[in-house]
Amino acid sequence: MTKHPTKKEGGWLQPVSLEPGLYIVATPIGNLRDITLRALDVLNGADIIACEDTRVSGKLLKAYDIGNKLLSYNDHNASKQRGKILEKLASGESVALISDAGMPLVSDPGYKLVRDCLDLGLNVTSIPGANAPLTALQLSGLPTDRFCFLGFLPPKEKARREALEAWRSTKATLVMFETAPRLTDVLVDIEAVLGDREMAVLRELTKMYEEVRRGRVSGLVTHYQENGQPKGELVLVIAPPEEEVFSEKDLMEKLTEALKTMGTKEAASHVADETGASRKVLYEIALKIPKQ
Repeated sequence: MTKHPTKKEGGWLQPVSLEPGLYIVATPIGNLRDITLRALDVLNGADIIACEDTRVSGKLLKAYDIGNKLLSYNDHNASKQRGKILEKLASGESVALISDAGMPLVSDPGYKLVRDCLDLGLNVTSIPGANAPLTALQLSGLPTDRFCFLGFLPPKEKARREALEAWRSTKATLVMFETAPRLTDVLVDIEAVLGDREMAVLRELTKMYEEVRRGRVSGLVTHYQENGQPKGELVLVIAPPEEEVFSEKDLMEKLTEALKTMGTKEAASHVADETGASRKVLYEIALKIPKQ
């Protein structure tokens, strides 16, 4: 068990005794004051702080007068550094894992390190805090009861449209990261694959120039085509597919078409997947349709 003295006697840093283990610590996504007091205590008390970029993390730690040893851990050196971190944890040290911004492991390195720690029976805990996808979801004005985080879409159009197609029928709000230079192309693909849904483009969350632009995909495409690409970090939030109401006549027509190539039970299941209608009700309707 390691104990470090506070660097701000009587202030916001408290002397802490950390159990050996990996501490996954959320850091601000923009505004430095979004750090939690508990996160500061852990960062101050850890033997080592593993971070993506020592220069970026150094600014945060300097702002709070924390001078603990930094160890670079990112996508480029993770396989090499992971062994070093595991050795330190096994020897009884405490390691705080942070990313450049937000929650580590959310489109940031750390997943394999956590898995290895768990496989070795090492202590792992999370110190929650700022998170860009959840902040964007809150501000989007779109349904929050069910949502899916997609990370970054593929950079190439064909692969990007294929990725979007996999989520086309998902009845949940979609949240994803995107780079500013690709925004207009991505919006065009979203409209082509998912349709003209409601969505929000959010940039520079928690920062001075935070902006939320809401509307239909088509309107956002027009806006950015006319005004140019925005700058900064982007999060896109897309509404679920709108519920389509089918009359009994519509269902009858779809079942009639499906029965040309399918059995009654299969046709009912097929139309249920397409419309969301009850399989039992569709099966009963299908039984009334004369076989051709």
